[in-house]
Amino acid sequence: MLILASLFAAGSFFASTLLAPKRPTAAKLAPYECGIVPEYEPAERFPVKFYLVAMVFIVFDIELVFLYPWAVIFRRLELFGLVEMGIFLATVVVAFAYVLSVGALDWGPARKMSEFAGRPVLRASTWPPPEQPETATAETTGEAA
Repeated sequence: MLILASLFAAGSFFASTLLAPKRPTAAKLAPYECGIVPEYEPAERFPVKFYLVAMVFIVFDIELVFLYPWAVIFRRLELFGLVEMGIFLATVVVAFAYVLSVGALDWGPARKMSEFAGRPVLRASTWPPPEQPETATAETTGEAA
């Protein structure tokens, strides 16, 4: 089966290079960016957090790829399958908690909400809240009332 799949892929590439029309023009050879010619340079580069969100999406996408077949044969796996999936989901949740704690999702609308609230919204570093300094009282200063 693997040989047949490899032959089909190689044959498809070979046929497309052999049969495709070859009429290069300046427009076809120009760099392609969403089909629109940019009118000005962007104000800033994409933040790294954008790519972190993309990687988190891939992690959860892979999670679903593994979760669906497991759900189909769940009854045959019994306790072993339940424990196995619990460990897998715990690993994914820990990864997601880490992403939240470093602020990878703190951009775009969440950043605007953070600025509005005056503190990070999705950050784990805000918990527990910082302790308020104690005010000096007669007991802490040792003075008699």
